[in-house]
Amino acid sequence: MSRVRLLILGVVVGLALVGAGAAAARLLAPPEYHGLVLEPNAPAADFTLTTAGGQRVRLSDFRGKIVLLFFGYRFCPDVCPVSLTMMKRALEALGAQADRVQVIMVSVDPERDTPDLIAEHVRRFDPRFLGLSGTPDEVAEAATPFGIYYERVAGSAATQYLVNHTATITALDGDGYVRVVYPHGTAGEAIAADIRHMLAGRYP
Repeated sequence: MSRVRLLILGVVVGLALVGAGAAAARLLAPPEYHGLVLEPNAPAADFTLTTAGGQRVRLSDFRGKIVLLFFGYRFCPDVCPVSLTMMKRALEALGAQADRVQVIMVSVDPERDTPDLIAEHVRRFDPRFLGLSGTPDEVAEAATPFGIYYERVAGSAATQYLVNHTATITALDGDGYVRVVYPHGTAGEAIAADIRHMLAGRYP
């Protein structure tokens, strides 16, 4: 084989190796997440609240699944519907893997949102969603460890008011550790991409 052909062959092989190396580097590189990634050192604080029919539910009941946890309320005019829609889109994007995910919405308006009402409300977005409520003290106990702030804004009547609240979505892994916190408006497809990483055990 001539020197020219050997040189060409060497260049081709070299480029192939470089390409293979780059592909391997991409596979081995830590995945990029779309929210605030946390370094957990203990499972998230457990809580017990109530869903439809008076059934008591603990957060720890969902160990083994990815949990998307959101705090909102039925009369929320804009933020909550957007967040619920994004989580619905995340489940749709996951396909069969959605069976390994549980979406939970906890009401920050327990005076108006009974367990039956909040459960019915979230099921309108997706029948797989779980709505929880409880006493004001129970809701506060559930919200505080996740850094959730909420406050009633006085309205025109005792039962006509809004609630200002933190609008993040918290993702917990199958062991109950908080892994990612998503700002309001994070796309469902982005959340789904992160969930795939979590299900595969790939973290930054």
